[in-house]
Amino acid sequence: MNYITSPNNNTVKEVKQLKERRYREEKGLFFIEGSRFVEEAVKENITLNKLFISEKFASDADNEDLIHRASSKSHDTFVLTDKLFKEISDTGNPQGILAVISVKQYLLHDVLNDNSFIILLDAIQDPGNMGTIIRTADAAGVTAIIASKGSVDIYNPKVLRSTMGSVFRIPVVHSENIESAIAEIKKHGIKIYAAHLDGETDYFNIDYPSNSAFIIGNEANGISDSVASCADMLVKIPMPGKAESLNASIAAALLMYEVIRQRNMKL
Repeated sequence: MNYITSPNNNTVKEVKQLKERRYREEKGLFFIEGSRFVEEAVKENITLNKLFISEKFASDADNEDLIHRASSKSHDTFVLTDKLFKEISDTGNPQGILAVISVKQYLLHDVLNDNSFIILLDAIQDPGNMGTIIRTADAAGVTAIIASKGSVDIYNPKVLRSTMGSVFRIPVVHSENIESAIAEIKKHGIKIYAAHLDGETDYFNIDYPSNSAFIIGNEANGISDSVASCADMLVKIPMPGKAESLNASIAAALLMYEVIRQRNMKL
């Protein structure tokens, strides 16, 4: 283990810069923090570029096992003073363990198959919504998520915390042109459904094929007209109450679990 005490250390400076999207994209790196999140990474056999531990965390015997297993997955392990660790952390009360990981890049053709279950996100911008959708998609057995240009970075620390580790298990493809991505998806025989206020049919009255994709729109503006026009069908989520719309992650969850319900009935 290497000990770092100076805030001017280049390694420390680099980690602090990973709080910025531009730097994450430039370096192809992001960081996770907290015992549970690092534990998830170790369980998923993720290689850690660097592991950072606070002096307090390192001195607690209860943490020895996790430190040992995480260090074995890491190229380098560093122990920081508690004050310095707090500076690199993105939380107000850090647990004392943080890992830097390489971004895994997925291409569209990597995630298309004969039993695709895809969620397309049209400019989802709220970190909590994005993280919750990723976590729910992981639970629901979704095969991939495709996020359009204008969506929040999935490696934003707030998004990552909301995923609760699901970011390691579900492929997320970033699309510069989601309309082109939808056209390619259709070539594979995948039906495209868009959750829309002008939907023709209630979402639970449709028999979804084994190959299905669902578009979820921006929190404020919904699905853009250009993207909605690419869908095979607009579906609606009935709202007999007075609310004008649903939270994007709730809408996504309803659609995902309707697919699960139908698939279970066909078993």
